[in-house]
Amino acid sequence: MNYNTISNAKLGETIYEYNHKSGLKVFFVRKAGYNKKTAMFGTNYGSMDNVFKVPGSGEEIRVPDGIAHFLEHKLFEQKDGNMLEKFSKLGSSPNAYTSFNQTVYYFSCTDLFEENFRMLLDYVQNPWLTDENVEKEKGIISQEIRMYQDNAGWCVFFNLLDCLYINSPVKLEIAGTIESISKINKELLYHCYNTFYTPSNMVVTVAGDCEPETVFSIVDEMIKFKDNGMVEKKYPDEPKEINKEYMEQMLAVSMPLFNMGIKDNVLVTGYDLIKRRTALNIAVQFVSGRSSQLFNDLYSQGLINESFNSEASVNANYSYLAWGGQSVDPKKTCGIISKYLKNMTQEGMQKDAFERIRKSQKGSFIRSLNSMDSIARLIMDSYFNNASFFDIARAYEELDLDYTNQVVKEVFNNPWALSVINPQ
Repeated sequence: MNYNTISNAKLGETIYEYNHKSGLKVFFVRKAGYNKKTAMFGTNYGSMDNVFKVPGSGEEIRVPDGIAHFLEHKLFEQKDGNMLEKFSKLGSSPNAYTSFNQTVYYFSCTDLFEENFRMLLDYVQNPWLTDENVEKEKGIISQEIRMYQDNAGWCVFFNLLDCLYINSPVKLEIAGTIESISKINKELLYHCYNTFYTPSNMVVTVAGDCEPETVFSIVDEMIKFKDNGMVEKKYPDEPKEINKEYMEQMLAVSMPLFNMGIKDNVLVTGYDLIKRRTALNIAVQFVSGRSSQLFNDLYSQGLINESFNSEASVNANYSYLAWGGQSVDPKKTCGIISKYLKNMTQEGMQKDAFERIRKSQKGSFIRSLNSMDSIARLIMDSYFNNASFFDIARAYEELDLDYTNQVVKEVFNNPWALSVINPQ
């Protein structure tokens, strides 16, 4: 059996890479002495991918919002029973998720890895869709959508995306709307499945204490579907301007909830994406982490509490920074945050602070190598962003202060938007 090995001496890790004849990529990391094993089977297909050209025909089609998430639900239902119950009988913990740009099915276990792995590879290749079970699922997902409509944290976040983005489908609800899923039928689901669930658009990642030959031979045994060609995704042009500065909604909350965000208009891929993501994570930690002047000023004034959080979400087709939490005065809080961001673009980050945060985040990444779930997920995310898992370590080594301050000026000067949930 032919496979490649890629090693990183500093991390002490080796990735085994197997190119299956179907076009499917398989990555395996052996973690000797660890009891837990994790396997993931993912497709480069998420809620954003509603307009695409069908491979081989050149036909461009648009499908209803929420269809990627709908497919995720349906794959768990097989003709001979529910997959969650089957995995549970084997003592494993299965799950799946649909994000803006990925759909991933996975399990973790300590025993019976081979049986669980075969089952994962089998059911993802074999959707079972009928007119009846599709209609039944609409009711289930409609209930889920209504639940999210009452979730203040979910609403404040998607309201922020609606403020930031004008055309990008990242602003659309992952599950769609009750109206959009009503348009979904068996034929559309099979069409999307056959378009996106194709080997060259998918990847398998495994981490745990087993042998690469075992993992790859099971892949050879179980992978039966043929490649339908690479799909061409179509995204609308997104202007640099934001959609709106402010959005407010009232829900049953005890204290106002806010999300403030900035859109990053520079979209990159590969190692450049990993490097930019790393720089922005360091910058966000510097300006608003628990040890920052901003956090302490807001906290001492009683404007925020322990719920305050921040993130830098950098991906190939969308990128934004966000700050949020509970606040008695969201507008005042965001005004103060914006002043700190503006000051940072003018003054930049100091060398000692940059090095301290860089080393801290690098340490967190190294600690994540003890988690089978983290390894499998990071390998998949890197691959779908045209990067390597080891690019993460490389970025921490090569990143410097000048580059980070340059990225800060590019992003922190952009207009910001505010989403608020107020008590009813």
